[in-house]
Formats: sequence, C-alpha cells, structure tokens
Amino acid sequence: MTAAGAVLSRLGAAPLLPRTGDEPPVTIPRDPAREAAERELSKPMYHENDPGLFQRALDRFWGWVDDLFSAASGATPGGGLGLLVIVLAVLLLAAALWWRLGTPHRAATSAPALFDDRPRSAAEHRAASEAHADRAQWTQAVQERMRAVVRALEERALLDPRPGRTADEAAAEAGRTLPAHTDRLRSAAHAFDDVTYGGRTADEAAYLRLAELDRDLQNTRPVLTGAAPTTPSSSSQGAAE
Repeated sequence: MTAAGAVLSRLGAAPLLPRTGDEPPVTIPRDPAREAAERELSKPMYHENDPGLFQRALDRFWGWVDDLFSAASGATPGGGLGLLVIVLAVLLLAAALWWRLGTPHRAATSAPALFDDRPRSAAEHRAASEAHADRAQWTQAVQERMRAVVRALEERALLDPRPGRTADEAAAEAGRTLPAHTDRLRSAAHAFDDVTYGGRTADEAAYLRLAELDRDLQNTRPVLTGAAPTTPSSSSQGAAE
C-alpha cells in the first residue's frame, strides 16, 4: 500500500483501487482532503526520525554559507579557484600584519611615566637590564636600559630629575645638550614606548642598539646651550698690538 493509501486508510477512506466499469468513482473534495491529510501528517508518529532543532539550524547555516560562496564564486573572476586565491591572499596578509605589529592593543591616550615610584640609580637599572638580557628577556632588558640611560643623564645634571617624565620627553630634552645623538635618543624612546605600552615584543637587536647608545652617551661631552661666544676685549687687542 502506498503512503497516500495509508493516509486515506487512517482517514477512514477506502484506498483507491482499480474500478470496474459499473462502480461509481470515489471522490473527496479538495479542501477537506487537504485538511484531513495535514492533520494526519502532523501526528508525532510521522516525525520520529526528523532532525532536531539544532540540526535544522546547523543545516540552514551551512546552506546559507554554501549559497554565499556560490554567489561569491560566481561574481569572482576565475570562479571558485579565483575566490580561493583571494581568501588565501587575505589570510596571508592578516598573518603578516599580525607578525609585524604583534597582538593589537588599545592605544594609550598619553604615555605613562618612565620610572616607577621607587627611585633607583643608573647602575641599578643597568644591572637589571643586563640580568634580563642574560635570560633573553629582551623586552624587560630594553625597558631597564632606557631607564638607565635617562637616570645616568640626570646623575650627570644633563637632565633635571623630574617625576612623571616620559621617555619621549626625556629624549627631546637630552637631545638639546647631546645633539649628535638626537635621532638615536628618539628611536630609543619609541622602542621603549612600543614594548611598554604598545604591546610589541623587543628582540636582541633592539637591546644591543640601546646598550650601545648607553655606552656612547657616557663618553659624550654635552654641548652647553645659552653660552655667548667670547670675543677679544679692546685691552687684549691693544696688548696684542
């Protein structure tokens, strides 16, 4: 017996059988037949093997994804292969940016102070930096070496000790008395900001550049600013004559 015949049998109607020539046809009006069939097919026994709500949602989602990719591949030159090439290119670009820029972090509205609350000497910062470098902790080594640079300039009276000074401010102020190292001081301050507040990771090369700058600054004589050039006096000129 067919499915339709089974439904009609449950509805109390005789299944459709071949008619002989003298039997009247058995007919059911369209609307009552449809309503009766809907009531019958809505019974739980017909839906025991239907997929659950999660499976239906998952099927609909994957159908939407399939339609989306079909539409995209139809609009992309080269069809599906061209779409695959574009997706791979985007993924490679994202990976390159992630590797170059590091984990995204919210940018600070203003750079925090260079030093913490506990004052330490330049020698202490320098020793801490070298200890971090021995353990290949390059980020901490760069931070401590920059603090050693600034503290050494304060100890030499090339910078006024000022709480709350940032690395950029220290580099700008020190560049006025050490003009030969202005660019290197600025680069060191940027490296400090990148690893401290920008989420970047320092490497050995960054530490070595900063350590070299620290050694060079210790052997550099400052340029005095604001000193007027001296000119020979009239009495000296007369004596020379």
